[in-house]
Amino acid sequence: MALFVSHSSIEWRRSATSRHGCNTVICPRISSSHDTKIISAQHPHHTSLHLAPQQLGTFEPINFDHVEEGRLTTRDQRRVWLYDFVTTTQQQSSPDPRTIPYHEAWDLQKRLVDHQLSRIGKRPTDPPLYGQFVPTDFDDINYVDGDVRPPSLLGCDSIIMLQHDPVYTLGTASDPSFIRGYDENDVNGNDIPIVRIERGGEVTYHGPGQLTVYPILDLRGYKQDIHWYMRALEEVILLALEKAGVKGATREDNVTGVWVSNNKIAALGIKARRWVTMHGLAINVDLRSLQNFEGIVPCGLEGRAVTCVNKEIDGVPHFTVEEFAVHVKEALEEIFGVSLISAQ
Repeated sequence: MALFVSHSSIEWRRSATSRHGCNTVICPRISSSHDTKIISAQHPHHTSLHLAPQQLGTFEPINFDHVEEGRLTTRDQRRVWLYDFVTTTQQQSSPDPRTIPYHEAWDLQKRLVDHQLSRIGKRPTDPPLYGQFVPTDFDDINYVDGDVRPPSLLGCDSIIMLQHDPVYTLGTASDPSFIRGYDENDVNGNDIPIVRIERGGEVTYHGPGQLTVYPILDLRGYKQDIHWYMRALEEVILLALEKAGVKGATREDNVTGVWVSNNKIAALGIKARRWVTMHGLAINVDLRSLQNFEGIVPCGLEGRAVTCVNKEIDGVPHFTVEEFAVHVKEALEEIFGVSLISAQ
């Protein structure tokens, strides 16, 4: 099955730098695979593993008063494609028509990154083929004879928002012993697929009831600092939670993510290649998002529980993922100083 993106009549069909995530475990590197598989693992005592501190850097708002001459400085000019599969998707290949199979979204991310890298060029001295932000008159651009018009400016900055089918994902060096209940023969009957991907961080879960956001951004237009970017993603989550009425959400020292009353409500893990980002953040919205976390030690943090938006708000109607996504869109625009433009 395919993800269909209407602009430019592009079909995304099923068919790897810097990596940061929730917490990195000091353990032997395990080869990365792009195929869905069930990982079997021995179960050493988790207390023998040591988590390396990952919460580095601080968030500072982008200062548009000191940008280079000629760079776009207002949100109206800094337009970013939004691939919103939360409110628009009808996926025949998923059990739930509102969810996206993991590999389909992963393939879309990689294709958009490839377009970004093609736009930038291979050498630092190469001028970009076109700007990273969607021009306000992109439908009316006239190219000089001999120039090639980019295919609907797919190499411009993009953000993907969706819900996934149930899946566990492992980072490049994640320890599979943080997946509970698996033996060498995988005979426990658990049918949730496990995918090893190219982000940083330990094992996490994605599924219905959780909002997942994948920014494909060229950090040259923001701040060329991976730690700043991680803190900016946390700031997006904190702002969205505040807009939704969740009180007491905060960062914690030496761990990545956002927490409420000692429970993790959102996780993040990214990869950057030549300052172009992929992967991103996941926020637990309704109770369905918590159902399969018992099968793992989330982010390798033994003894820490997870929570969701609807468990942390009192006296107000609970949110659907679609409703909460509105707050996340607003927070993304405020923190990154952009306007989101529908790509569908």
